[in-house]
Amino acid sequence: MKRVPPVLVYTVLRLLAFLIPLGVLLALRIEPWIAAVLAALIGMALSFVLLRSPREEVAKGIYARRHGDHMPDTTDEDAEDSATP
Repeated sequence: MKRVPPVLVYTVLRLLAFLIPLGVLLALRIEPWIAAVLAALIGMALSFVLLRSPREEVAKGIYARRHGDHMPDTTDEDAEDSATP
């Protein structure tokens, strides 16, 4: 089974941290623009407190790619060899 990329997990969790409070605030009939601002603030706070581990995994992955610690899945030679003429 293939592992889900940490950046995808973090992105989905961040979206949920925004969309769930937004839905609750809209269900309480708060003005949509106020609900969106409050949901963004709540989502930022929740993600800062609750999503530390996924955020650190994403940061480590970005650091590794930026500093050359990550080996590419395929090399240029592999890609050229598998290309059809």
